[in-house]
Amino acid sequence: MENRIEDRVKNVMSAVFGVPVDEFNDDASPHTVKGWDSLKHINLIVALEEDFNIQFDDEEISSLINYSIIVSTIKAY
Repeated sequence: MENRIEDRVKNVMSAVFGVPVDEFNDDASPHTVKGWDSLKHINLIVALEEDFNIQFDDEEISSLINYSIIVSTIKAY
């Protein structure tokens, strides 16, 4: 089950940022992913909420700053 969540997050990130899935690792963040700016961050949040059928609160949205944190937060749901 864990790999499934991680794979789904990578697939969403790949679609939002237009980067191949295999380029994402645990350290993927705005510093390492080309094009991850504030607008793409909002697009990522919306896409994750739709894919996982969850609703992040404002505090979570501002803390979702890298792949590992995103996966951990989604697992908490």
